[in-house]
Amino acid sequence: MQKILDAILADELDAIGSLDVPESYRGVTVHADEVKMFEGLETKDKDPRKSLHVDEIPTPELAPGEALVAVMASAINYNTVWTSIFEPLSTFAFLKKYGGRHDQPYHVVGSDLAGVVLRTGPGVNAWKPGDRVVAHCLDVQLEHPDGHGDTMLDPEQRIWGFETNFGGLAEIALVKANQLMPMPDHLTWEEAASPGLVNSTAYRQLVSTNGANMKQGDTVLIWGASGGLGSYATQFALNGGATPVCVVSSPEKAEICRKMGAELIIDRSAEGFKFWKDEHEQDPREWKRLGAKIRELTGGDDPDIVFEHPGRETFGASVYVARKGGTIVTCASTSGYMHQYDNRYLWMHLKRIVGSHFANYREAWEANRLIAKGKIHPTLSKVYSLEETGQATNDVHRNAHQGKVGVLALAPSEGLGVRDHEMRAKHLAEINRFRGV
Repeated sequence: MQKILDAILADELDAIGSLDVPESYRGVTVHADEVKMFEGLETKDKDPRKSLHVDEIPTPELAPGEALVAVMASAINYNTVWTSIFEPLSTFAFLKKYGGRHDQPYHVVGSDLAGVVLRTGPGVNAWKPGDRVVAHCLDVQLEHPDGHGDTMLDPEQRIWGFETNFGGLAEIALVKANQLMPMPDHLTWEEAASPGLVNSTAYRQLVSTNGANMKQGDTVLIWGASGGLGSYATQFALNGGATPVCVVSSPEKAEICRKMGAELIIDRSAEGFKFWKDEHEQDPREWKRLGAKIRELTGGDDPDIVFEHPGRETFGASVYVARKGGTIVTCASTSGYMHQYDNRYLWMHLKRIVGSHFANYREAWEANRLIAKGKIHPTLSKVYSLEETGQATNDVHRNAHQGKVGVLALAPSEGLGVRDHEMRAKHLAEINRFRGV
């Protein structure tokens, strides 16, 4: 592994193909014999630092169409939080269903990476050892006709590192070759690793014809606008000629949105919005108060699109505030999956609810291309070591983070991997705007 790392750090990538692949590597795992460790605890009391381990993992064999990647850096996503607290169910059920090499008593987690291709399996022509890459997290077989119009509709579609094994929070990762994309040359390893999942998800959800199909002039309400998903949705709205209305929960998060260029911001904590009277009943008066606040900011416009991902806590309000004929596009449901809303405001006002899940390869490629062109920027705020992945995941679980939280795998320190220093200098302020917040 040290020889591989030395070659990468020296940018002598032509030598990678001649170096031996280690028989094992370090990876962040959950263990099948610990899936009941949090039974009886509330979700908020489950601690990823207790369930996530750094283990030595046997290097898996390559199958046709696959690649092994030396992972320089990765990042934390909410699916790693779910995996670590075994909610809504243990991911070992996914691994058992997938079977083969993936069905192990350990699960190597993580759905982002930036690194270098080590080996490719039979049938891989687009990538070779030594290529600098990032990965999106769609694992798909494409053996079913439904997947050939949109790979996200394939019945065997899975999220790598969540519903498959050998994920990106490790020194080596196993991916399908059609997950790979070029690493942007103006970014460091940790910066390049951070956008993958959330950037692609936000692109499909907001920009793609498979999602809300945002157009110039749209008003877009964005929940959690300074967070992992919301920070990319805010950038896409601004970059695409729409007007984001950014909902945040603190003055610090509001300031991040202003740094991105947003002007219309709602601090829900300062405004005191409480959309639920108690555990069972929502408060429509609060929906109306939110709608009035949005119109106050926009000069009378209701949102054409509501970018939804908190779920249960906010969904009733989202359906209410969308304009007549508007779209509520939803994923994730981090505050709960069982949504409640008043259907009168949906059917009588001709609104649409669109479900959106990750992205197909084309959407992920386009989202990464915008990163590479400097049109959209990473939202990396803090970086941890591989051994500190439990703490990094706990930060995301507690919402004690901004943007994305990165993890160094093989990279010995931050700031490495940049090739295009001239382009980087042009965008350095944007690249660093989440740092230290």
